[in-house]
Formats: sequence, structure tokens, C-alpha cells
Amino acid sequence: MAKSLELVYLAGMNEKTGLHPRNKHKSNYDFPELVKSVPDLAKFVAANKYGNDSIDFSNATAVMTLNSALLKHFYNIKSWNVPKNYLCPPIPGRADYVHQVADLLTGPDGKIPTGAQIKVLDVGVGANCVYPLIASREYGWSIVGSDIDEVAVTNAEKILKENDLNSTVKILLQKDKTKYFENIVKPDDFFNATICNPPFNSSAEEARKGTEKKNRNLGLKRDNQNFGGQNNELWCEGGEAAFILGMIQESTRFKKNVHWFSTLVSKLETLPLVYDELRRLNAVSFKTIDMAQGQKKSRIVAWTFTQITK
Repeated sequence: MAKSLELVYLAGMNEKTGLHPRNKHKSNYDFPELVKSVPDLAKFVAANKYGNDSIDFSNATAVMTLNSALLKHFYNIKSWNVPKNYLCPPIPGRADYVHQVADLLTGPDGKIPTGAQIKVLDVGVGANCVYPLIASREYGWSIVGSDIDEVAVTNAEKILKENDLNSTVKILLQKDKTKYFENIVKPDDFFNATICNPPFNSSAEEARKGTEKKNRNLGLKRDNQNFGGQNNELWCEGGEAAFILGMIQESTRFKKNVHWFSTLVSKLETLPLVYDELRRLNAVSFKTIDMAQGQKKSRIVAWTFTQITK
């Protein structure tokens, strides 16, 4: 976990931070340009202790406004917001996952896949809908986002409508909280890839302690909500390991409907369990893609049950 939310957001100080080469956030933010996109951002910008323009990352409104400016400036998302206490994620990391999936789908000719013929499923799209927004703008993909939270679904649909993206991105309510692909993926559907940002904690208490630790590192008050997050966004029974193992098990029933399944994995200790399960279920291929944003380390695990042509 990053010691500072500012470090997560300003991970693009140079290209040595591990961000993808196509990530538009590799360089230090140009706040004057971002303010042109969202003038309200100006009231939150001030010099930090290093003398660089920044914002107060303990201020949830400031973070939300920065996100809005980034999405508008780089991706032409003119209207974006999330309900109070719902996840407000750092944009650079979301963009990195999208670019890594594009590389995953690149064929033997080295051509990056673009256009509506590429279909991607976002399992747990969230109220912020950031993955579909970036994927549709960067690559023109067709996206389906699913979520078990009705408020999240409603807000994501609102964002799409306000940005004229509801013809290329669809949001579906997953009515069974124990399922990942069932009820969402139809028998005649085919997705080039699935993506997922799973809940990392195993209980509300673990999530609370994680938030308190983050707040202590930032010197914030105990009740600071900054990036927020609902219970289903932050924790599930058994934590990320149980969530991902369940996803892998269910994916075997949809091996003809999906080429590459993928998920973020936050904890290194989860990887051996994931690898063992993929071997047990005879995945044809699986790989780990490391990612970094400043001090924050994460990785994607991708797997497939079909033969790879490259």
C-alpha cells in the first residue's frame, strides 16, 4: 500500500514509476491545463512541501474534482461524479489495467486491438465506471459492466448517458451476489477479456483497520473517507483469495465465452493459491503482469482455457 495517496496520484513524476508506456499519466500533472478543463479545481491547488502544485489529498471533494479534471482533459468525459462514500479510485492505475489488457489482446502482428468488435466485461464496475470510460475512449471497445449494487449501477448508467456512451457501454445488475459471470454472460456472448478489481479485505474490521492505517500514514483524522468505498467494494467473506478462487472456478463454465479472464491481485500471498487453482482446473495458459504506481505495487493475473495463437 502506498504511504501517501499523493504518491499514488503523482506516480507519473517520470517513466521509472512502472506505469505503462501508453499511460497518459506518466508525467507530472499540468495543473494549469487541468484547471482549464475543470475551473473548480483551481481552489484546491496549492504548492506542496516540495514546491510543486498539488492538492490536499485528505479532502474528498478535492480528489473528486481532480478525477473529474483528469477524465475530462484526457478522455473527454464531460460529466462525472460518484455518490458519497462510494469508491473514488486513482485514475492512473485504472488506465494502466486497461492498457495492459490491450497488450494482452494484441495479436502476432503486434497490432493493438481497437474498435467495437473488441468486447470486454468489467466484473464489479462500481459507481465510478472508470474502467469502461477509459477503455471506450482509448480503444473504442464495447464494454459490459456488472455490479451487485443498484446504486452503483444507476450512477454508472447516469455517467454513460451524460457522456453519450450508453450505446457502446452497457451496465447490468448482477442479482446474485455469489456469481461473477452467470446471469451476465449469455450463451451466445463472446468477450475478448474480462477485468475485475476485487474487494481485498476479508471483513469490515480488516477494511476499517486498513483505512485507519492509511489515514495514519497520511496524518488524517480517523473518520476521513477520502477515496471511500462501500462494503462490497472493500471486503467479502474470505477476502480477495476467496473472491478470486471463486471467480476462477466459475470461469470454467464460460471458457467458450471468454478468451482471457483477468483480475487484479493485491496480496502476494494470494498468488500461490491462484496458480494452484488454475493448474488444478487445467487452464491452458496463465500469466502475471506486474504493475506499479510509485510505492504502490499490484499485479494482474490473466488466464485462458483456449489455445494461444501468438
